[in-house]
Amino acid sequence: MKICCLDLEGVLVPEIWIKVAEKTRIRELRLTTREIRDYDKLMKYRIDLLREKKIRLKDIQKVISTLRPLSGAKTFLERLRAQREVIILSDTFYEFAGPLMKQLGWPTLFCNTLETDGKGFISGYHLRIRNGKEHAVRALKKLNFRVKAAGDSYNDLTMIHAADEGILFNPPDSIVKEYPKLPVVRTHSELLKKLLA
Repeated sequence: MKICCLDLEGVLVPEIWIKVAEKTRIRELRLTTREIRDYDKLMKYRIDLLREKKIRLKDIQKVISTLRPLSGAKTFLERLRAQREVIILSDTFYEFAGPLMKQLGWPTLFCNTLETDGKGFISGYHLRIRNGKEHAVRALKKLNFRVKAAGDSYNDLTMIHAADEGILFNPPDSIVKEYPKLPVVRTHSELLKKLLA
């Protein structure tokens, strides 16, 4: 039995933090796991910056409500789900993902949760488990699934390496140079062929 594990942002939907950065004009929020490996450091930086700039969770959710899946992503996911079990493994948060999951037809999503303070500012976050993407892939393999995984960022690499077959989807050049042995695809049609092979 084959199963596919996909990252969310950069594979199926736009990078949420980049869109928030564009809307709020806070350039520093453009940093993502495509540039910074240490997720905890990145999230603490974001939380501090949001408080400093007076951006609350509801403000971020308002931006997210305007986002749409990447071009071709919905059709790609429908075709993939027709032939494979699919789990989205993401470092995003349930408090962010709802509107995007609805547009994608409610695929299975494993991600994290946020906490907010009495004023509505994000005050912390809770990982389901550290290195959750890798742990999920390894657990699926223990259940005798053959796992294919695809992502675009540093935080996807442990998942990609743990899978029976890992694929980089439209990654930044820095990751391609650091990991030249990993296969790279640039379009959803190419990714679909790889995942269904």
